[in-house]
Amino acid sequence: MNPIPKTVIPWQLTGNHWLALPCIHPADGALHALGVLHRGARAAVEFAGSPDFLSGGGPPLLKPTVHVDGVRRELGEQGLAWERAMSWLPTFTCNMDGLVIRGTLFAPYGRDADIAGAVYAFAFENRTTREITVDLALEGVLGHRQLRVRTPRPTDDAHRIAAAENGVVVLEGSAQPGLAALAVASDADGVCDLHDGTSRFTVKRPVRLEAGARTGAAFYIAAGPERDGAEATVAVMRRRGWSELLTMTRDALQELEQTVGHDGIDRLINRNLLFAYFYGAGRALDDAHFYLVRSRAPWNGRGVTTRDWDALGWTLPAIQLADASLARELLLRACELHGYAPGSGVHYLDGTMFEPGFSLEGVASFAIATDRYIRETGDDQIVDEPAVADALYASWDDLSGRRDERVPLYSTDVTLSGTPAGHPFTLHGNAVVAQALDVLKRTLDEESARSVEDPEAVRAALRRHFSIEHDGKVLFAASIDLLGHSGSDGDPNASPYWLPLYDAVERFDSVYRRTVRGLGAEPHALAEQCARLLGPEALAVLQWLRRAPLDNGIAAEFVDAEGRATGNGGDAALAGLLAWSTWYAVHALGVRP
Repeated sequence: MNPIPKTVIPWQLTGNHWLALPCIHPADGALHALGVLHRGARAAVEFAGSPDFLSGGGPPLLKPTVHVDGVRRELGEQGLAWERAMSWLPTFTCNMDGLVIRGTLFAPYGRDADIAGAVYAFAFENRTTREITVDLALEGVLGHRQLRVRTPRPTDDAHRIAAAENGVVVLEGSAQPGLAALAVASDADGVCDLHDGTSRFTVKRPVRLEAGARTGAAFYIAAGPERDGAEATVAVMRRRGWSELLTMTRDALQELEQTVGHDGIDRLINRNLLFAYFYGAGRALDDAHFYLVRSRAPWNGRGVTTRDWDALGWTLPAIQLADASLARELLLRACELHGYAPGSGVHYLDGTMFEPGFSLEGVASFAIATDRYIRETGDDQIVDEPAVADALYASWDDLSGRRDERVPLYSTDVTLSGTPAGHPFTLHGNAVVAQALDVLKRTLDEESARSVEDPEAVRAALRRHFSIEHDGKVLFAASIDLLGHSGSDGDPNASPYWLPLYDAVERFDSVYRRTVRGLGAEPHALAEQCARLLGPEALAVLQWLRRAPLDNGIAAEFVDAEGRATGNGGDAALAGLLAWSTWYAVHALGVRP
């Protein structure tokens, strides 16, 4: 894993399940990079203006520019005032001597707006007493294309820019067959210029405003597996119109919003929920199927790989809060792609093994995610889906092989972070297994269910064998070997704070409270702060999260004591955990900010 430091630029970002638009510069509204998922490449395919796009160096991929009455003006010359509509649509406003410009970069989303594309829309208002002529343009540079699983690797073919019919510019590679292509066009009356001998191009669109008038204009960016598909998509976007696409997107996003009755907490939840929704799950450009990944943000070192627990224990609960139908589809996809060998390690987005390493939580995640879905939707028919049934039976088979011969406890190879377990039996892992056994007893066929271990026996063994004496007080060990050895340094992603969630202990259990009290008050892993929302200091943690800068408001794997991102920002799976655990603390546990 590559623990990338936090980004230098406080990027604006947006996207849909097709396109990730993670690098919108706050100074001038320029788009420095965009990415798509590609199943065949098992990677993200990213287009940028420069290899140094993450630091804001080099020219952007697409930059909006204006000439007002023939004079070039920079959009950011007097500063851009940004806001985020629906917690997801970055929108800026600027004023140029009475000409007010409002720009919104969005990726269409919704039942009737499921498009592999993005729109840069502009609204103009002439507050002067004279007519104004504006030449609006997108200046582009195709300077870099890369594939990224965790680390980037540049494509080895040449960049190709070509003019198509109706003022469309196509961006692609010279190799055939290619992985992805982009098409860029204006909404109407546009022309394109290719700068010979360079990788630069311009798409222009004139705008004329009478005194006091208002009008709009837009540019469309479409993606396809090859140029014809990209051109066809941009034609559809032109036909639909940017205004209709924006309205449908806003309406669909509004349906995803959650509320706990506190504006600050609502912003925290919805910002991270939508980031998990669009950056933790995406549709591959080459097969249109959904895939769960750790993060589509290019500055996250875990990249577009995934662990079963990250996908089913962190990302899926947040998505289920907002969209039960998508949660069902993603659960089925996870079972199809990973259910044949649950908990076996880190996977590429298509289910291919990336890094072996058995974890108890990964195996148990299929049963727990299925049960959570049934409880919250009432759709118990999902267990009749062959992929789900196969995953549940495979989970029980794998768990059976991990049971100790004498004691009803289960061993693991790695922790949730993928590091080797200090001892083979972990506290968090066995608490999760007990809950999974509860589910398996209810969902497997009658004969198989009789062979499932009694979950209460596991919980009793957990209390008996993990309780150790330290300085005259009984605490829970993080891991044991059943030979008298124990360890207290556990994985921050598998904190003892989570035990009540899995019905292993009560929140007010004395051993539990002593254990979590000894963990310290300033964890540097955000996942542990999420876990503390279940503990006795939940209110203080909720207030800390409300103030924490994080990674420009989005979850980062590593943070400092004030909550500033220090590494692996843009963590979509963790954003899901943050959104869900905050919502759960308020709604289920009654914590009030």
